[in-house]
Amino acid sequence: MNIDLLMVVLYFVVVFIIGIYKSAIQDKDATSYFLSGRKLRWPSIAMSTIATNIQAGHFVGMGGAAYAYGLAQANFEIGAIFGILLAAFFFVPLYLKLKIFTLTQFFEDKFGPFLATCYSVFSIILFGVIYLGGALYWGSYAINGIFGEQLNILHSDPVVRLYILVVLMGLFSATYVYFGGLAAVVRTDVIQMITLLGGATIILVLAIKTLGGWSELYNPDLYEGIKTGKDHLMHLFLSSDHEKIPWTAVFFGMLLMHIQYWGANQVILQRSLAARSLKDAQLGLVVGGFLKYFVAALIIIPPIALVGFHEQLDDPDRAYIVLVNVLLVPGVRGFVLMGLFASLMSTVDSIINSVSTLYSFDIYKRRINKDATDEQLIRIGKNTIGVSTLVGILFAFSLIYIKYHGLDFPLSHLTNEISYHIKAGFTILILAAVFCTRAPKNLVATVFVASAVVSLAFKYFIFPDMNYLNRTGWVIVLCYGIIAGISYFLPGQKIKWRELIIVDSRTVGYFGIVLGIILIGLNIIFR
Repeated sequence: MNIDLLMVVLYFVVVFIIGIYKSAIQDKDATSYFLSGRKLRWPSIAMSTIATNIQAGHFVGMGGAAYAYGLAQANFEIGAIFGILLAAFFFVPLYLKLKIFTLTQFFEDKFGPFLATCYSVFSIILFGVIYLGGALYWGSYAINGIFGEQLNILHSDPVVRLYILVVLMGLFSATYVYFGGLAAVVRTDVIQMITLLGGATIILVLAIKTLGGWSELYNPDLYEGIKTGKDHLMHLFLSSDHEKIPWTAVFFGMLLMHIQYWGANQVILQRSLAARSLKDAQLGLVVGGFLKYFVAALIIIPPIALVGFHEQLDDPDRAYIVLVNVLLVPGVRGFVLMGLFASLMSTVDSIINSVSTLYSFDIYKRRINKDATDEQLIRIGKNTIGVSTLVGILFAFSLIYIKYHGLDFPLSHLTNEISYHIKAGFTILILAAVFCTRAPKNLVATVFVASAVVSLAFKYFIFPDMNYLNRTGWVIVLCYGIIAGISYFLPGQKIKWRELIIVDSRTVGYFGIVLGIILIGLNIIFR
């Protein structure tokens, strides 16, 4: 076994032991298992939230898209600040006020049990199938791309090897979540985030150095034949007719989807729900926003530099794997790979834990056994871990099949488009819950469920050639417009904007303002 593979294996073992150890000292009640006793402080919330957000798919899949389309791909990362600010100062204060375990409970308080159940079922499908399967796929793809020769012991066929790796990684992460709950997830996430930042920083520095310096990123001679229509790849905004990332989509569908991801996403917000105070929740999200800027550079810049100093790749999704193999010596490569696989585990364990929480509280306790004890909830949650892991593995299998049967563009945009059919409804729902205070429950429920049908109709019948981000934006605007338009004429519909924005302290508010100013500045500088 070479030194890099040995380092990665040892890292997996250490993380596993930490997760299991945490389970041995935790309290045996539902609040402790699912929300870590509501005692999380802002550093843990910041680190664990961003560690959950960043997965191997970002480095491999999003890195591949950056190799193909340039800095414009960073809009998926830095544009998240818009969603983070809304979550911190509009949405999370409402969630903490109700002391909820899941966001479903918030929506039930607003719109009743039917819609809440629909939200929970759609969330379980989105997280347990698409998110989990995607994370497992990207992790296996990265491991196989880097350690293919050493892993011939598993199977000589690389595709079969991917199937085996997906199963192994799914079982590994599910095991320590099974024993440790959210406490194990957060503790391992903090360690994994530190490892991730360290390893990815090494790649960034070496990639820029190999290219010849930061200024070389703007050298048009290095980017002949690029697909963006620009003279170099360091532009945030591409033409309005670009196939995947037109500038119109950046300020339309993409921004609306950031509202969903950061404001109505159980996987991301579970740490905020477990905060010991509103200040910890808000500060954790805002500090996570600053980390997000740094992580965006770590993911996007190295693949852009690779275009300038390496021969053209047939498969753009191999960009980050090539960077690791070309730039790093043994030992250093092992440390960087520890960070890459840390991002995988932190995402997988968080998804599994959140799906377990959603099913235990939203389906089992509210629809099956309303008198369920803490012991029963924990047992059901643990059983759900096994089922969700199996379903995620099967979806990862389908992605492997798609990848190796003629796909010729970055796979990250395919998984985005699939998930957006569901996530559009989540955006509509959170906007209606916060900004339409008297919206009829039946109307919101009908529009929410119908939004997925509308999205599919737009794709296959009405606007089949429209960019998927723009198409999703129109679905949200149309469906939410129906709710807002009808609600506007109802008695008592009045929004008190000052009451909607809740800031725990001036310090948190100032940090939020700085975070927003940086976002505006980056859009101007790299336009």
